[in-house]
Amino acid sequence: MTKRWALGAVVHAGGVHFRVWAPFAESVHITGDFNNWDYKAHALERAEDGTWSLNIEDAKVGEEYQYVIDYKGKQLLRNDPRARQLTASGDKTIIVDPAFDWGDDNFTLPSVQKLLIYELHVGTFNRPDPEVPGTFTEAIERLDYLASLGVNAVEVMPINSVWEDKWWGYTPINLYAIDAAYGGRHAFMHFVREAHKRGIGVIADVVYNHLSTDQTQNLWQFDGWNEDGKGGIYFYNDWRSQTPWGDTRLDYGRQEVRDFITDHARQLLDECNVDGLRLDAVLAIRKVVTTEFTEKAPDIPEGWQVLQDVTKLVADKPHGISIAEDLQGNEWITKPASDGGAGFNAQWDVSFAACVREVLDPIADESRDMEKIRYILNGQYNNDPFQRVIFTESHDTDAAGNGHARLDEEIAPGDATNIYARKRSTLAAGLLLTAPGVPMLFQGQECMETGAFNHWQPLNWENVDRFEGVVTLYRHLIKLRQNTYGNSAGLLGPHIHVFACDTDAKWLAYHRWDKGGAGDDVVVVANISNNKHDAIELTFPQPGVWRPRFNSDWKGYSEDFNGVDCPEVTVGENNKGLVTIGPYSLIIFSQDA
Repeated sequence: MTKRWALGAVVHAGGVHFRVWAPFAESVHITGDFNNWDYKAHALERAEDGTWSLNIEDAKVGEEYQYVIDYKGKQLLRNDPRARQLTASGDKTIIVDPAFDWGDDNFTLPSVQKLLIYELHVGTFNRPDPEVPGTFTEAIERLDYLASLGVNAVEVMPINSVWEDKWWGYTPINLYAIDAAYGGRHAFMHFVREAHKRGIGVIADVVYNHLSTDQTQNLWQFDGWNEDGKGGIYFYNDWRSQTPWGDTRLDYGRQEVRDFITDHARQLLDECNVDGLRLDAVLAIRKVVTTEFTEKAPDIPEGWQVLQDVTKLVADKPHGISIAEDLQGNEWITKPASDGGAGFNAQWDVSFAACVREVLDPIADESRDMEKIRYILNGQYNNDPFQRVIFTESHDTDAAGNGHARLDEEIAPGDATNIYARKRSTLAAGLLLTAPGVPMLFQGQECMETGAFNHWQPLNWENVDRFEGVVTLYRHLIKLRQNTYGNSAGLLGPHIHVFACDTDAKWLAYHRWDKGGAGDDVVVVANISNNKHDAIELTFPQPGVWRPRFNSDWKGYSEDFNGVDCPEVTVGENNKGLVTIGPYSLIIFSQDA
């Protein structure tokens, strides 16, 4: 029986086997370093399924090549759709050996209850030269810092090849090729291995809703065929092609295109050893959204199938996680595929960020809507709060291109490190890290990065020392969130009860628990006003001594904080206790286990 080779360039003992899908091509040749770029030296053989293949014994790893496709008198020069690497200019495909020494890497991602995600953009995360994008190698230099912070997963913004080296990554020209500007495929694998060594998982952000609108290379009209001047075999060639980013929605109705997507996901999970996937703009996969993102848009049933296929692949990986950016609050996104859902483990809950910003951004305390805070604290999908990824900052919420800025900048425009920005942004962090859900930080928020996120401004790492106290505040919050000291297990639990909310004085209190009892029950008090509140009477879950494990007003976090002391609370048989809290502050209480 003839061996069925995988699509792309497969390196093996007998050379390199090339296979490409081009069903409408009249002939396909391959040109490259191995034949001195002779367009006619190596002709590929056509199979009944529309693929063309050839083994070349003399081809070697590191050599460059392209396909030469003949179609109705046209000669088309194309990169391999499954290129693991493109040249820095993006105009040639490089033969890559996918093998990598993973050593004794047996890392598995923590459960969603213990997950703390840190979203980063490789090009700006650690970028010593402002004229050159940051690389995976440079990002590795900051992994020890992330581990010391308590991060146990990084969500890496798209790393696929793009036309502009300084871009976000959401306009891919090739899904499979990892951007050469970041260091390429093996550099990414090295990054994953080094992250795992430090107890940090890697979640790859992927774009399956469209490709780049640049129509001069790669998949656009790949083998020459198209209808109505549209994209050809990889794209819808009718009204379903329309997306907010151009007429480049992939044709989920073709099995070959669905395989193209799922094989990419499988390659990241298996070959690159990533621990999960975050899918960008899922609504634009399951519906034909064009300018407005809305549930009212027409359905794409085949898109729903793609989502189920991808999430099943992630589920096959031990402790793998699939995250959707759908933004519609649709519970079917995180329902099991066996029940007709898309099968994601979690989805971005943008309402958390929206509500926190709406409440904390204004100058005047009178305008703060406490019910909005109550609402977002109680959020969940399918009765499970850990089906939502919650955040106060992200690449979208902080982006200048979206008309936004970082939270501290929105609180105090032009003076984003003043005391009000520091107090209210750290209060937001306290709400985030004590709410049920999977919390996510965005690069730099823990060290008071200012301005807005863009694709060219590198993080100012001097801020880690300048705002060492604020970084310590985040570190303390994360340790409590992860129950490091064994006295805050309730923050890992699914349960929350907002049992006190003063809409006039602008404070609230809530109970978090898993199984309940000493060492588990946690009480959080948040003051969302610029006033100190003395002797607030609260009803605690049970009698005994309740110790303040965290007080965001502590002067150790910043010398100009108020330093309002909140001593331990001794609660009698009536479960009542008195609490004092400083302006724009959050306090976490628990009992010794």
